[in-house]
Amino acid sequence: MQNRTRRGFSLIELLIVIAIILIIVAVAAPRLDKARMHSQEMAAVRQIQTLHTAQTQYYSQYGRYATSLAELGPPTSGQASPSASDLVPGDLALGIKTGYVFQLQGGPQGYTINVNPQVFNSTGRRTFFSDQTLVIRENWGQEPANLQSKEIK
Repeated sequence: MQNRTRRGFSLIELLIVIAIILIIVAVAAPRLDKARMHSQEMAAVRQIQTLHTAQTQYYSQYGRYATSLAELGPPTSGQASPSASDLVPGDLALGIKTGYVFQLQGGPQGYTINVNPQVFNSTGRRTFFSDQTLVIRENWGQEPANLQSKEIK
């Protein structure tokens, strides 16, 4: 009789390895999702700071604040003008970036910025508000942040 040596893995051994991998993925997935949302929230805060800088530049060039994101965005053709000053990237000027929806309203005395997640608890858990004071405020929840919301420190 020949003594056979065993080669490879049995089906049970492979199933055990797959089960262990699935358990690790199940534990890690929620943490990865929270980390992704946090990075999108921080990107939204940075974009708000970009809008503040753009509004300051717009005011110094045209003597007023921009009334919409399109006025801060790139021109469709030709030179920059008050209707399209080329101060922010095109995707931000369209109002949606990094899972957040940006809204800008401007007037003679100032402007407001409202930033809300596209899908709450998927692209973000916080809403943001800011104005010409450059203070960024946040609200943990679906309700849009406003002037009375807590400041980000």
